[in-house]
Amino acid sequence: MKVSVRSHTLEIDATHVAEPAAEIRDRIHAYERGDRRTFDLTVTMPDGLTGDVMAAMAEIPFGETRTYGEIASRVGSAPVAVGGACGRNPVPIVVPCHRVVRSDGSLGGYSAAGGVATKRRLLEFESRQTGDGTVQTRLPTD
Repeated sequence: MKVSVRSHTLEIDATHVAEPAAEIRDRIHAYERGDRRTFDLTVTMPDGLTGDVMAAMAEIPFGETRTYGEIASRVGSAPVAVGGACGRNPVPIVVPCHRVVRSDGSLGGYSAAGGVATKRRLLEFESRQTGDGTVQTRLPTD
């Protein structure tokens, strides 16, 4: 299914989400209005590294980022492999792969429509919503 988010159209594989398409769209529209920071949808994660990375990304709070290296340490992999898994995320925005950045603070890639421009818009939007104008980078506590 296609959804519009921050002037970009993203493709979401709704077969990975238990809720109906209308509910997915409603929650994404609420996010876009600033009324929702989490999606609270039931997502089926793929097996293997992609699913492990998706589970780690799903835990990144709104307005925060993690690095590819931090995710790699958490799932027992390498940063490049994490980047590949981010690119295979079938439900971008719902599982926030846009919140994963390079260790030097640069954005890295984004496989959804609009590429890095979309990632930048999503991160800027979230930083405005947090009220301080910056996206917070916080190390995992575990």
